[in-house]
Amino acid sequence: MTGECVTESRLEKILKAGHFAVTGECGPPRGADAEAIRRKCALLKDKADAFNITDNQTSVVRMSSIASSIIMMQEGMEPIMQMVCRDRNRIAMQSDILGAAALGVKNMLCLSGDHQRFGDHPQAKNVFDIDSIQLLSMVRKMRDEGKFLGGDEIKSPPKLFVGAAANPFADPFEIRAPRLAKKIAAGAEFVQTQCIFNLKKFSEWMKQVVDRGLHEKVFILGGVTPFKSFGMAKYMGNNVPGMDVPDDLLQRMKGTPKENQAEEGIKIAVETIQQLKEMKGISGVHIMAIEWEEKVGEIAQMAGLLPRPSL
Repeated sequence: MTGECVTESRLEKILKAGHFAVTGECGPPRGADAEAIRRKCALLKDKADAFNITDNQTSVVRMSSIASSIIMMQEGMEPIMQMVCRDRNRIAMQSDILGAAALGVKNMLCLSGDHQRFGDHPQAKNVFDIDSIQLLSMVRKMRDEGKFLGGDEIKSPPKLFVGAAANPFADPFEIRAPRLAKKIAAGAEFVQTQCIFNLKKFSEWMKQVVDRGLHEKVFILGGVTPFKSFGMAKYMGNNVPGMDVPDDLLQRMKGTPKENQAEEGIKIAVETIQQLKEMKGISGVHIMAIEWEEKVGEIAQMAGLLPRPSL
């Protein structure tokens, strides 16, 4: 795995101690109300080890991930600050990385970001000065070498536990494991995957990952999202790029009475976690219940993941 602990990140310590890690997700509000974050934090606290703070997810303007991360820290919780390449050039990104680290952020997830045409400002100019793999490399250069991308020395390097995303279900499938290898080579220390519904395909990807020994170089957290309804399952399967929802799950949700579909969706999520716990190479789960934060604790409890270990 990675070298000696260089951050005070709880997530890093949990993973390196060999515990099965749990991360959650918290979407910032579309306004300047700090209480909106605090209300979500009240639902999520103690239900996971750390929580992703999204960065203008789906290309929709929201409170900044840095500000939202600080509010979460004020509530005694550990954020994983997401940063996308869509909106900033390398100068702004390095500046924000320094700022976040100075304010106490310990974890960072490096992402390319959804194209702006999918969001509320389709006419916005995207940046993509660097991509997610180059962003990983840049953060590690700043942290480990104490140097900016331009080569100048950083007097107080940022100490961040650095992560990436992986989508085992995107096409072409055969490049998925090699792409993960590239992200590890660039500096990813932990990886959170796309929502897993097709466990058969996911296990095929994990076999490729294990065969390459990649699971020994990075901590892999499997992504889990509960369905609220058959409509949600159908939409995710048909309209969300890189999402694979098998017919048997769609039929299972469709055959469940409407008033029980949310409960069935949670049951599926718990079953998925239980299978992931038994899978070689999986170090934890990332529970994504956007705008349904109150269910994260219920899912974690039902899956036998609570209480979280103390360090």
